[in-house]
Amino acid sequence: MSSTFPAHSANPAHTEPPQRRTSPRLSATLLLVGQLLYIVVTQFHADGDANNHPAVFAEYADSGIWTVVHLGQFASMAIFLAGLLALFFALDVQAGTARWAGRFGAASAVTTLALYGVLQAVDGVALKQAVNAWASAPDAEKAARFASAEAIRWLEWGVRSYQNFALGLALLLFAVAVVRTAWVPRPIVHLMGLSGITYLVQGWAVGSAGFSRTETIAIVSAFVLDVAWMIWLVVVAWRMQESQAPSSG
Repeated sequence: MSSTFPAHSANPAHTEPPQRRTSPRLSATLLLVGQLLYIVVTQFHADGDANNHPAVFAEYADSGIWTVVHLGQFASMAIFLAGLLALFFALDVQAGTARWAGRFGAASAVTTLALYGVLQAVDGVALKQAVNAWASAPDAEKAARFASAEAIRWLEWGVRSYQNFALGLALLLFAVAVVRTAWVPRPIVHLMGLSGITYLVQGWAVGSAGFSRTETIAIVSAFVLDVAWMIWLVVVAWRMQESQAPSSG
């Protein structure tokens, strides 16, 4: 009489696959790197009262690094949004509300990147050519050239407004998805949600009054909130993987 005993698997069922463990670290790093790069690159943007068009257009025309700065901003935003999309896969939420919030948040992140590409085409290319033409035009043509540049500026307001709305919505939706995730501390969710609100404020401010003081305050607030929750997320993600590393053996 023989007895057959079930063989035990060499890998416990609860062991998390390596690719799942690395996802939080990847998403957190992309988010922080993208945001920090964006802040640094933006410091090289031509300065001045952005709503004083005659003065600021002259500064734009004199800028020799305009194209490089705007390409850098686009690349930084792409890294930032890639981090949001990576976060969607890292969360892997199964609950109905959180799952749909994550999906719509990812869709809003993709929309944000598309709108930001249009924004940089308008601001980084079209506006630069328009202000160059205005600055070099003879006196008889300056009024018409200035009107063309100003029309492009107003188009920039519109695109930036909707890009900010899309980014704010993406962050708010991700905050809803993250709240159901056990490994993300609740304060990170609160900071992410507040950051989303500041982008909504930016969208409303630039769409109604251009580059006003209200929009500037909202931009600085978004930078501070973003850096705070992203650094926290990086610390949590790296500590989580380090704590799981021994169990993978």
